[in-house]
Amino acid sequence: MTHFEPEGRTVAYNRPVDWIKQGWRLFLKSPSLWIVLTLVMLLILVALTMVPVVGQLAANFLVLIFGAGLLLGCHSLAQGNPLRFDHLFEGFRGEEGTRSLFLVGLLYLIGLIVIMGITFGIAGGDVMMEQPVSAADSGRVLFATLVMLTLTMPLVMAVWFAPALIIFHHLLPIPAMRASFSACMKNMGPFTVYSLLLLVLLILAALPFGLGFLVLLPVLTGAQYASYLDIFE
Repeated sequence: MTHFEPEGRTVAYNRPVDWIKQGWRLFLKSPSLWIVLTLVMLLILVALTMVPVVGQLAANFLVLIFGAGLLLGCHSLAQGNPLRFDHLFEGFRGEEGTRSLFLVGLLYLIGLIVIMGITFGIAGGDVMMEQPVSAADSGRVLFATLVMLTLTMPLVMAVWFAPALIIFHHLLPIPAMRASFSACMKNMGPFTVYSLLLLVLLILAALPFGLGFLVLLPVLTGAQYASYLDIFE
């Protein structure tokens, strides 16, 4: 029996290692299907990004909805049930949940647009488009980049657990994003460790012509599910 902690709990610094291990174990329960699901998702997203504006916007929302479906797949495996192909599309099943995921994606997109506007305002649009950037403008571009990263971090924190909170506890978009941000703030140490581990895994996954991402992405989905359970359940 689990107990839901709406604001999340603080966990130990070494927990990210266990999250990744649990993600790997979930992957091993159905490796072939995980790879197929990941490949199908990537092909759909890549195809959409080739469509100017509309397709790129649609891909932004589908990432969250697909991700929610894969989290449900992780939950199914964790409960001793099979992973299914249609788990990829489970995020579309409940009208209320789909709407909430869509709104989270919309808020995330608006946040990114505002951040990019601020970044271009600091660096200057003409400077950002220069290739290469002149030495005189490099300091301004570096400062603008640091501002962008600083502003993007809380936005990512607000979205990180939001899909899980929506599909598992039916939270509305704003409460889900607020709870996600609060939980990430309580666990800045563990997530710093997780980011460092992620950097190493991304480098390793890119080495075999990028094919490692077909394994890494399912493992990271399982790790995200494990971190959600660790902090909220």
